[in-house]
Amino acid sequence: MPAFICRIVTSDGRILKETVQAASAEDCRRRLEAEGLCVLSVRKELKLSRVHLFGRRIKPAEFILFNQELVALLKAGYPVLKSLELVEKRVENHTLLDIIRKVESEVRGGRTLSEAFAPFENLFSKVYTASLMAGERSGNLPGSLARYIQYAKIIDQTRSRVRSALLYPTLLIIFSAVLIGLLVGLVLPRFATFYADFGAQLPGLTRLLLKLAIFIRANLAWFGLGLLILVLSYLVVRKKSSFIFFQDRLKLRLPFSRFLIQDSAVALYSRTLGLLLEAGITLLSSVSVAAFSVPNRFIASRLQSVADSLKNGLSLYDSLQKTEVLPQLAMDMIRIGESSANLPGMLAEVADFYDDRLRDRIQTLVSLIEPVIIIFIGLIAAGMILSIYLPIFNIIRITR
Repeated sequence: MPAFICRIVTSDGRILKETVQAASAEDCRRRLEAEGLCVLSVRKELKLSRVHLFGRRIKPAEFILFNQELVALLKAGYPVLKSLELVEKRVENHTLLDIIRKVESEVRGGRTLSEAFAPFENLFSKVYTASLMAGERSGNLPGSLARYIQYAKIIDQTRSRVRSALLYPTLLIIFSAVLIGLLVGLVLPRFATFYADFGAQLPGLTRLLLKLAIFIRANLAWFGLGLLILVLSYLVVRKKSSFIFFQDRLKLRLPFSRFLIQDSAVALYSRTLGLLLEAGITLLSSVSVAAFSVPNRFIASRLQSVADSLKNGLSLYDSLQKTEVLPQLAMDMIRIGESSANLPGMLAEVADFYDDRLRDRIQTLVSLIEPVIIIFIGLIAAGMILSIYLPIFNIIRITR
């Protein structure tokens, strides 16, 4: 349904600008005049999101803020449709605004909020639509959304910690690569002519680096072409399921990333499963949705078999044991929660424990990586400086 920007005069004489969805401009004017408002102008709103070439990504913080405002209005007693109309006026992200308007149109047509958000699961998550469904079934939509907001905040904070912790080592690696490239590709070849004029025997390190520099400069176009082919090949296959599955399985075999990925997967799966169970969704439905919350496709594919094991009469502990994905400590905690009839609470404990362990492991890894990279850069720079200045010292000694 199109949106119209209306300039109206209120009963107390104030001139306001409102955005109203209606079938036509005449219908919009009639609706406002029926509410006792004086309409000055009505014009169709330009869809700014279509003007952007690539659109705008919806940040987690923007989606969390939208849900916080929605929960506040629902708790205040506003119906769902009116709450969406009020929240829509304060949304600045055009992509999110378009989605809210489509959802609002679906709700006005008789669909539930979870059904209206279902087509956008690729932008948000199945966890969100499942939380909406649980809130609608239990009659406590604000409470279910509040639990989801808390869950989304924790997930966003964990991802932010990982990104910030890996930022400094990444910058160091990029800086070292640029430094080595400049020294080998630009600095050393300039000294080659200078050394050749003296006809002196160069040290072995200098000869090796000069040959490397000359080889790189002579084949620079081929290196660039090879890099371009690799980048294009990656862009072509990176979204294919088989490549993603292979890539995620390879990450689990690397010595450092394996523990980080496993701890992250356990925390995400446990927190999502606990949230869904606490919201009132059945265990069978919850395990299917929770498996999609794990970013690693290989782990997620193993966890998707849990639902089939539950259908065959196995307990959650036995079903997860068959996947051989979760560590034994997490399995023991889940077994205790299952036997004590406090599975959602124990799953929250598992998620908190592995979140803390993930943060500690990241900090430890970063604290180890930083000095190693600094020492590596120092050794490379020292070796290149020696290869440049040692021949100069020899030349000065010979000339004397």
